Amino acid sequence: MRPERVAIFTGNYAHIRDGVSLTLNRWVGYLESQGVKTLVFAPGANPPALEIQGRMTAVPSIPAPGRPEYRISISLPGSAREELEQFDPDLIHIATPDILGFKALRWAGRRNKPVVASYHTHFTSYLKYYRLGAIEPLGWSYLRWFYGRCRQIYVPTPSMMAELEAHGIGGDKRIWARGVDTRLFSPEKRSLEWRRDRGLADDEQVVTFVSRLVWEKNLKLYADTVNRLKSKYQGVRAMVVGEGPAGEELREMLPDAVYTGFLTGRELAAAYASSDLFLFPSDTETFGNVTLEAMASGLPCVVADAPGSKSLVDDGENGYLVKVSNPGGFAVALSRLIEDEALRRRMAENSLRKAKKYTWDQINGKLLSCYGEVVGSDEQPGKQEQPGSDEQPGSDEQPGSL
Repeated sequence: MRPERVAIFTGNYAHIRDGVSLTLNRWVGYLESQGVKTLVFAPGANPPALEIQGRMTAVPSIPAPGRPEYRISISLPGSAREELEQFDPDLIHIATPDILGFKALRWAGRRNKPVVASYHTHFTSYLKYYRLGAIEPLGWSYLRWFYGRCRQIYVPTPSMMAELEAHGIGGDKRIWARGVDTRLFSPEKRSLEWRRDRGLADDEQVVTFVSRLVWEKNLKLYADTVNRLKSKYQGVRAMVVGEGPAGEELREMLPDAVYTGFLTGRELAAAYASSDLFLFPSDTETFGNVTLEAMASGLPCVVADAPGSKSLVDDGENGYLVKVSNPGGFAVALSRLIEDEALRRRMAENSLRKAKKYTWDQINGKLLSCYGEVVGSDEQPGKQEQPGSDEQPGSDEQPGSL
């Protein structure tokens, strides 16, 4: 079986182009191509940051504290609820456990609609970068309650699944990995002309970072590692692909790096393939799309030994895993690669070989099968009580109510 109509609730679909929005738009496009009607509820954007797939209803939102480029959905207004009622979905898919996700959970519980969820953002790991680590236990408590009311939870990697289980999040968890377009991201896109146009010498070892420039990506560790390498080797250059609020301070830490700004498509593919090494010390990833793109481009990858990336990088095979508690270890790992050309080539080949296993059609086809299991089951969703209470929360029939 498969559902005929799916409603998706997410905190990011149209207003910023990142891994979450790209993944969900690709997923909706796939569902529509399979004859499954979709309706997405998410913060609006005018103009949208990317080409929107399917039908989307904008919901009220506010800027995230300290991160105004992101939005927090604050309500499911009456007009949106009426549209949801008319759409009458067979399945509710919640991609963000925020206020909108909470309201979707309540709506589904009152109408006996099955709910599934996908885990995209490791929010609790962000807290330490904003001096909020003390509230991490509270965050995990809420996530245990929230995901405990979902039929299935889709997690991008086995290591991220183990992380959730270690924090007491049980239930039926399935792997929903991410794919990569190996026709776009390929070693064949390497171009000495592209490098020269950006001031990179042919014999330099280019150590590349690709992501939004925000502190939770461990930018300082990236900068510190490159500076260590530069003090040891003459031919090392940093290349930073992306933009973000931490960009100005990063430029102060790495003034002679190449900053390409935000890239997409062929330009992004050329940036990866024209690099020599990929360094990504972020320990907040749930998957690591950029690591997979780097692998498909034939790069050895030195990444944080943390949930997400470590399911892609096999230590000593296609790169190295380094604990962020050992910051000097990143420079040590990169030094091995800089000094040993044969090792670089072997790891590059292994990266490419592993990346070819991640095809979108196979991955999304498996997820649609998971949907079918849920809608074909006779199991009824549990009562959707409020966290810490055995009673139903108040009515959500008033616009803007919690």
